[in-house]
Amino acid sequence: MEAQLPIVGITMGDPAGNGPEITVKALSDPALYERCRPIVVGDAKMIEQAKGFVNHPEIEVHPVSSVSEAYFKPGTIDVYHMDLVKDVSAFKIGEVSVEGGNAAFQSVKKVIELAMAGEVDATVTNALNKEAMNLALAPQGMHFDGHTEIYATYTHTKRYAMMLAFHDFRVAHVSTHCSLREACDRVKKDRVLEVIELGNQACLDLGIEHPRIAVAGLNPHCGEHGLFGTEEQTEIGPAIEAAKAEGIDAIGPRPPDSVFSEMHGGWYDMTVCMYHDQGHIPTKVLGFVYDRERQQWKAVEGVNVTLGLPIIRTSVDHGTGFALAGKGTSNELSLVNAIDYALRMAKGRAKVRRN
Repeated sequence: MEAQLPIVGITMGDPAGNGPEITVKALSDPALYERCRPIVVGDAKMIEQAKGFVNHPEIEVHPVSSVSEAYFKPGTIDVYHMDLVKDVSAFKIGEVSVEGGNAAFQSVKKVIELAMAGEVDATVTNALNKEAMNLALAPQGMHFDGHTEIYATYTHTKRYAMMLAFHDFRVAHVSTHCSLREACDRVKKDRVLEVIELGNQACLDLGIEHPRIAVAGLNPHCGEHGLFGTEEQTEIGPAIEAAKAEGIDAIGPRPPDSVFSEMHGGWYDMTVCMYHDQGHIPTKVLGFVYDRERQQWKAVEGVNVTLGLPIIRTSVDHGTGFALAGKGTSNELSLVNAIDYALRMAKGRAKVRRN
Protein backbone atom coordinates (compact mmCIF):
# COMPACT_ATOMS: atom_id res chain seq x y z
CA MET A 1 0.00 0.00 0.00
CA GLU A 2 2.78 2.47 0.95
CA ALA A 3 4.34 2.28 -2.52
CA GLN A 4 1.06 3.49 -4.00
CA LEU A 5 0.87 6.69 -1.95
CA PRO A 6 1.53 9.87 -3.94
CA ILE A 7 4.98 11.43 -3.64
CA VAL A 8 4.71 15.11 -2.71
CA GLY A 9 7.61 17.53 -3.22
CA ILE A 10 7.54 20.36 -0.65
CA THR A 11 9.76 23.42 -1.05
CA MET A 12 11.29 24.88 2.11
CA GLY A 13 10.44 28.46 1.05
CA ASP A 14 12.74 31.36 1.93
CA PRO A 15 15.09 29.90 4.58
CA ALA A 16 14.95 33.20 6.48
CA GLY A 17 11.20 32.72 6.97
CA ASN A 18 9.04 30.24 8.82
CA GLY A 19 8.88 27.67 5.99
CA PRO A 20 11.46 25.28 7.49
CA GLU A 21 9.74 25.44 10.88
CA ILE A 22 6.20 24.72 9.72
CA THR A 23 7.59 21.99 7.45
CA VAL A 24 9.13 20.20 10.44
CA LYS A 25 5.90 20.67 12.40
CA ALA A 26 3.77 19.25 9.59
CA LEU A 27 6.05 16.30 8.86
CA SER A 28 6.44 15.41 12.54
CA ASP A 29 2.89 14.02 12.42
CA PRO A 30 3.06 10.27 11.61
CA ALA A 31 -0.49 10.41 10.24
CA LEU A 32 0.73 12.45 7.27
CA TYR A 33 2.79 9.48 6.11
CA GLU A 34 -0.41 7.44 5.95
CA ARG A 35 -1.66 9.83 3.24
CA CYS A 36 1.44 10.54 1.17
CA ARG A 37 5.21 10.20 0.74
CA PRO A 38 6.63 13.68 1.40
CA ILE A 39 10.06 14.93 0.38
CA VAL A 40 11.34 18.43 1.14
CA VAL A 41 13.26 20.27 -1.57
CA GLY A 42 15.83 22.76 -0.31
CA ASP A 43 18.68 22.75 2.17
CA ALA A 44 18.91 19.97 4.77
CA LYS A 45 20.96 22.22 7.08
CA MET A 46 18.04 24.66 7.41
CA ILE A 47 15.61 21.84 8.20
CA GLU A 48 18.05 20.56 10.82
CA GLN A 49 18.19 24.02 12.39
CA ALA A 50 14.40 24.31 12.34
CA LYS A 51 14.12 21.14 14.45
CA GLY A 52 15.54 23.11 17.35
CA PHE A 53 13.19 26.06 16.81
CA VAL A 54 10.10 23.84 17.05
CA ASN A 55 11.43 21.44 19.71
CA HIS A 56 11.49 18.26 17.64
CA PRO A 57 15.02 16.93 18.32
CA GLU A 58 13.83 13.35 17.79
CA ILE A 59 13.25 13.90 14.07
CA GLU A 60 15.99 12.59 11.78
CA VAL A 61 16.85 14.72 8.73
CA HIS A 62 17.82 12.50 5.81
CA PRO A 63 19.60 14.35 2.96
CA VAL A 64 19.22 12.73 -0.47
CA SER A 65 20.43 13.55 -3.96
CA SER A 66 17.53 11.80 -5.71
CA VAL A 67 13.93 10.96 -4.88
CA SER A 68 14.72 7.25 -5.12
CA GLU A 69 16.96 7.55 -2.03
CA ALA A 70 14.15 8.76 0.23
CA TYR A 71 12.97 6.60 3.14
CA PHE A 72 9.42 8.02 3.36
CA LYS A 73 8.97 6.90 6.96
CA PRO A 74 7.57 8.67 10.03
CA GLY A 75 10.21 10.18 12.28
CA THR A 76 12.41 10.99 9.28
CA ILE A 77 12.28 14.03 7.01
CA ASP A 78 13.75 13.31 3.59
CA VAL A 79 15.34 16.40 2.06
CA TYR A 80 16.40 16.72 -1.57
CA HIS A 81 19.53 18.55 -0.48
CA MET A 82 20.75 21.39 -2.69
CA ASP A 83 23.29 23.03 -0.31
CA LEU A 84 21.80 26.48 -0.85
CA VAL A 85 22.90 28.23 2.37
CA LYS A 86 26.66 28.50 2.72
CA ASP A 87 26.94 29.03 6.50
CA VAL A 88 23.82 28.39 8.59
CA SER A 89 25.38 29.94 11.71
CA ALA A 90 25.97 33.22 9.86
CA PHE A 91 22.70 33.24 7.92
CA LYS A 92 20.29 35.83 9.34
CA ILE A 93 16.78 34.61 10.07
CA GLY A 94 13.94 37.08 9.51
CA GLU A 95 15.76 39.32 7.03
CA VAL A 96 15.59 39.88 3.29
CA SER A 97 18.74 38.58 1.60
CA VAL A 98 20.04 37.61 -1.81
CA GLU A 99 21.10 34.22 -0.45
CA GLY A 100 17.64 33.53 0.96
CA GLY A 101 15.92 34.69 -2.21
CA ASN A 102 18.13 32.51 -4.38
CA ALA A 103 17.60 29.49 -2.12
CA ALA A 104 13.83 29.88 -2.35
CA PHE A 105 13.90 30.27 -6.14
CA GLN A 106 16.22 27.32 -6.74
CA SER A 107 14.02 25.11 -4.55
CA VAL A 108 10.96 26.00 -6.61
CA LYS A 109 12.72 25.47 -9.90
CA LYS A 110 13.96 22.05 -8.77
CA VAL A 111 10.58 20.82 -7.54
CA ILE A 112 9.05 21.83 -10.89
CA GLU A 113 11.75 19.83 -12.68
CA LEU A 114 11.03 16.80 -10.48
CA ALA A 115 7.30 17.04 -11.19
CA MET A 116 7.76 17.51 -14.94
CA ALA A 117 10.00 14.43 -14.95
CA GLY A 118 7.33 12.42 -13.12
CA GLU A 119 9.49 11.88 -10.02
CA VAL A 120 6.92 13.51 -7.73
CA ASP A 121 3.15 13.39 -8.13
CA ALA A 122 2.40 16.85 -6.76
CA THR A 123 4.24 19.94 -5.55
CA VAL A 124 3.57 22.10 -2.49
CA THR A 125 5.33 25.40 -1.91
CA ASN A 126 6.18 27.28 1.26
CA ALA A 127 6.28 31.07 1.05
CA LEU A 128 9.07 33.00 -0.65
CA ASN A 129 9.89 36.67 -0.32
CA LYS A 130 9.40 38.40 -3.67
CA GLU A 131 11.88 41.19 -2.89
CA ALA A 132 14.60 38.75 -1.87
CA MET A 133 14.00 36.49 -4.86
CA ASN A 134 14.14 39.32 -7.37
CA LEU A 135 17.28 40.77 -5.78
CA ALA A 136 18.86 37.38 -6.42
CA LEU A 137 17.55 37.15 -9.99
CA ALA A 138 18.32 40.73 -11.04
CA PRO A 139 21.96 40.04 -12.09
CA GLN A 140 20.59 37.43 -14.51
CA GLY A 141 18.07 39.88 -15.93
CA MET A 142 15.18 37.82 -14.56
CA HIS A 143 12.08 38.88 -12.64
CA PHE A 144 9.02 37.01 -11.37
CA ASP A 145 5.95 38.38 -9.61
CA GLY A 146 5.67 35.18 -7.58
CA HIS A 147 5.25 31.41 -7.59
CA THR A 148 2.46 31.43 -10.19
CA GLU A 149 4.62 33.08 -12.82
CA ILE A 150 7.61 30.82 -12.06
CA TYR A 151 5.48 27.73 -12.55
CA ALA A 152 3.93 29.09 -15.73
CA THR A 153 7.37 29.86 -17.18
CA TYR A 154 9.04 26.54 -16.38
CA THR A 155 6.04 24.41 -17.36
CA HIS A 156 5.53 26.46 -20.56
CA THR A 157 1.94 27.24 -19.59
CA LYS A 158 0.05 30.08 -21.28
CA ARG A 159 -3.41 29.70 -19.72
CA TYR A 160 -3.28 29.82 -15.94
CA ALA A 161 -4.92 31.43 -12.92
CA MET A 162 -4.65 31.59 -9.16
CA MET A 163 -7.17 29.84 -6.94
CA LEU A 164 -7.47 30.31 -3.18
CA ALA A 165 -9.37 27.82 -1.06
CA PHE A 166 -10.51 27.51 2.52
CA HIS A 167 -11.98 24.01 2.64
CA ASP A 168 -14.96 24.21 0.19
CA PHE A 169 -14.76 28.01 -0.15
CA ARG A 170 -12.90 28.64 -3.43
CA VAL A 171 -12.07 31.70 -5.50
CA ALA A 172 -10.22 32.05 -8.82
CA HIS A 173 -8.81 35.35 -10.06
CA VAL A 174 -8.98 37.12 -13.41
CA SER A 175 -5.95 39.18 -12.34
CA THR A 176 -3.65 39.08 -9.32
CA HIS A 177 -0.42 41.03 -8.92
CA CYS A 178 -1.06 44.32 -10.65
CA SER A 179 -2.43 47.73 -9.68
CA LEU A 180 -6.16 48.06 -9.11
CA ARG A 181 -6.31 50.52 -12.00
CA GLU A 182 -4.71 47.94 -14.31
CA ALA A 183 -6.89 45.15 -12.90
CA CYS A 184 -10.00 46.96 -14.13
CA ASP A 185 -8.51 47.13 -17.62
CA ARG A 186 -7.83 43.39 -17.54
CA VAL A 187 -11.50 42.48 -17.17
CA LYS A 188 -12.04 41.29 -20.72
CA LYS A 189 -14.42 38.64 -22.05
CA ASP A 190 -11.72 36.22 -23.22
CA ARG A 191 -9.82 36.32 -19.91
CA VAL A 192 -12.98 36.00 -17.80
CA LEU A 193 -14.07 33.01 -19.89
CA GLU A 194 -10.61 31.48 -19.55
CA VAL A 195 -10.74 31.68 -15.74
CA ILE A 196 -14.27 30.24 -15.67
CA GLU A 197 -13.01 27.30 -17.74
CA LEU A 198 -9.93 26.80 -15.53
CA GLY A 199 -12.03 27.01 -12.38
CA ASN A 200 -14.54 24.51 -13.70
CA GLN A 201 -11.74 22.07 -14.55
CA ALA A 202 -10.21 22.51 -11.09
CA CYS A 203 -13.52 21.56 -9.49
CA LEU A 204 -13.70 18.48 -11.70
CA ASP A 205 -10.13 17.59 -10.66
CA LEU A 206 -11.28 17.83 -7.04
CA GLY A 207 -13.98 15.26 -7.70
CA ILE A 208 -16.92 17.66 -7.96
CA GLU A 209 -19.08 16.11 -10.68
CA HIS A 210 -21.25 19.11 -11.59
CA PRO A 211 -19.46 22.31 -10.55
CA ARG A 212 -21.47 25.49 -9.95
CA ILE A 213 -19.30 28.47 -10.86
CA ALA A 214 -20.41 31.91 -9.68
CA VAL A 215 -18.91 34.93 -11.44
CA ALA A 216 -18.55 38.14 -9.44
CA GLY A 217 -19.14 41.52 -10.99
CA LEU A 218 -16.50 44.24 -11.00
CA ASN A 219 -18.59 47.26 -10.00
CA PRO A 220 -20.91 47.99 -7.03
CA HIS A 221 -24.22 46.18 -7.52
CA CYS A 222 -22.82 44.78 -10.79
CA GLY A 223 -23.01 48.25 -12.31
CA GLU A 224 -26.79 48.73 -11.87
CA HIS A 225 -27.42 48.31 -15.62
CA GLY A 226 -24.63 50.69 -16.55
CA LEU A 227 -25.12 53.37 -13.90
CA PHE A 228 -21.87 52.50 -12.09
CA GLY A 229 -19.91 50.87 -14.89
CA THR A 230 -20.50 48.73 -17.96
CA GLU A 231 -18.01 45.85 -17.63
CA GLU A 232 -20.75 43.47 -16.50
CA GLN A 233 -22.69 44.17 -19.71
CA THR A 234 -19.80 44.32 -22.19
CA GLU A 235 -17.28 41.76 -20.86
CA ILE A 236 -18.38 39.64 -17.88
CA GLY A 237 -21.91 38.80 -19.01
CA PRO A 238 -20.83 37.71 -22.51
CA ALA A 239 -18.12 35.52 -20.96
CA ILE A 240 -20.71 33.81 -18.77
CA GLU A 241 -22.95 33.17 -21.78
CA ALA A 242 -20.02 31.70 -23.69
CA ALA A 243 -19.23 29.41 -20.74
CA LYS A 244 -22.84 28.25 -20.59
CA ALA A 245 -22.66 27.42 -24.29
CA GLU A 246 -19.75 25.09 -23.42
CA GLY A 247 -21.93 23.28 -20.87
CA ILE A 248 -20.45 25.01 -17.80
CA ASP A 249 -22.89 25.91 -15.02
CA ALA A 250 -21.78 29.54 -14.76
CA ILE A 251 -23.95 31.90 -12.70
CA GLY A 252 -23.88 35.68 -12.72
CA PRO A 253 -22.66 38.29 -12.78
CA ARG A 254 -23.31 38.22 -9.03
CA PRO A 255 -22.90 41.31 -6.80
CA PRO A 256 -19.48 41.15 -5.10
CA ASP A 257 -20.96 42.23 -1.75
CA SER A 258 -23.18 39.15 -1.49
CA VAL A 259 -21.69 36.39 -3.68
CA PHE A 260 -19.19 35.28 -1.03
CA SER A 261 -21.85 34.86 1.64
CA GLU A 262 -23.81 32.81 -0.86
CA MET A 263 -20.80 30.61 -1.60
CA HIS A 264 -20.07 30.22 2.11
CA GLY A 265 -23.66 29.01 2.41
CA GLY A 266 -23.03 26.27 -0.16
CA TRP A 267 -24.66 27.85 -3.21
CA TYR A 268 -21.57 27.55 -5.39
CA ASP A 269 -18.41 25.45 -5.66
CA MET A 270 -16.24 28.38 -6.76
CA THR A 271 -16.46 32.11 -7.43
CA VAL A 272 -14.51 33.76 -10.25
CA CYS A 273 -13.20 37.10 -8.96
CA MET A 274 -12.15 40.08 -11.03
CA TYR A 275 -9.01 41.08 -9.08
CA HIS A 276 -6.64 40.09 -6.26
CA ASP A 277 -8.27 41.57 -3.15
CA GLN A 278 -11.80 40.75 -4.23
CA GLY A 279 -10.99 37.08 -3.74
CA HIS A 280 -8.24 37.23 -1.13
CA ILE A 281 -10.08 39.28 1.49
CA PRO A 282 -13.12 36.99 2.04
CA THR A 283 -10.96 33.86 1.93
CA LYS A 284 -8.53 35.16 4.54
CA VAL A 285 -11.31 36.53 6.76
CA LEU A 286 -12.51 32.93 7.01
CA GLY A 287 -9.11 31.23 7.28
CA PHE A 288 -7.08 33.65 9.38
CA VAL A 289 -8.47 33.72 12.93
CA TYR A 290 -6.87 35.88 15.63
CA ASP A 291 -7.55 35.22 19.33
CA ARG A 292 -8.03 38.64 20.92
CA GLU A 293 -7.71 37.42 24.49
CA ARG A 294 -4.53 35.42 23.99
CA GLN A 295 -3.23 37.89 21.39
CA GLN A 296 -2.07 35.18 19.03
CA TRP A 297 -3.21 33.54 15.81
CA LYS A 298 -5.65 30.73 16.55
CA ALA A 299 -5.65 29.52 12.95
CA VAL A 300 -3.94 30.44 9.71
CA GLU A 301 -5.61 28.26 7.11
CA GLY A 302 -6.03 28.36 3.36
CA VAL A 303 -4.50 27.03 0.20
CA ASN A 304 -3.16 28.71 -2.93
CA VAL A 305 -3.48 26.61 -6.11
CA THR A 306 -2.18 27.39 -9.60
CA LEU A 307 -4.75 26.34 -12.19
CA GLY A 308 -3.99 25.30 -15.76
CA LEU A 309 -0.61 23.65 -15.14
CA PRO A 310 0.38 20.20 -16.42
CA ILE A 311 1.54 19.45 -12.85
CA ILE A 312 -0.12 19.98 -9.48
CA ARG A 313 0.95 22.99 -7.43
CA THR A 314 -0.60 24.05 -4.14
CA SER A 315 0.83 26.42 -1.57
CA VAL A 316 0.41 27.94 1.84
CA ASP A 317 -1.82 31.00 1.79
CA HIS A 318 0.42 33.22 3.91
CA GLY A 319 3.74 35.00 3.67
CA THR A 320 7.21 34.14 4.93
CA GLY A 321 6.48 35.25 8.49
CA PHE A 322 9.86 36.93 8.94
CA ALA A 323 8.69 38.46 12.25
CA LEU A 324 7.93 34.97 13.62
CA ALA A 325 10.87 33.10 12.09
CA GLY A 326 13.07 31.32 14.59
CA LYS A 327 10.50 31.49 17.39
CA GLY A 328 8.83 28.15 16.71
CA THR A 329 5.34 29.63 17.09
CA SER A 330 4.24 29.65 13.42
CA ASN A 331 1.10 27.67 12.61
CA GLU A 332 1.47 24.77 10.16
CA LEU A 333 -2.25 24.36 9.35
CA SER A 334 -2.03 26.09 5.98
CA LEU A 335 0.81 23.80 4.91
CA VAL A 336 -1.11 20.71 5.99
CA ASN A 337 -4.17 22.01 4.12
CA ALA A 338 -2.02 22.57 1.01
CA ILE A 339 -0.63 19.03 1.16
CA ASP A 340 -4.11 17.54 1.53
CA TYR A 341 -5.47 19.69 -1.32
CA ALA A 342 -2.62 18.51 -3.54
CA LEU A 343 -3.42 14.90 -2.66
CA ARG A 344 -7.09 15.44 -3.46
CA MET A 345 -6.17 16.87 -6.87
CA ALA A 346 -3.71 14.04 -7.54
CA LYS A 347 -6.43 11.53 -6.75
CA GLY A 348 -8.89 13.34 -9.04
CA ARG A 349 -6.46 13.46 -11.95
CA ALA A 350 -5.58 9.79 -11.49
CA LYS A 351 -9.28 8.91 -11.62
CA VAL A 352 -9.71 10.89 -14.85
CA ARG A 353 -6.73 9.08 -16.41
CA ARG A 354 -8.18 5.69 -15.45
CA ASN A 355 -11.53 6.58 -17.00
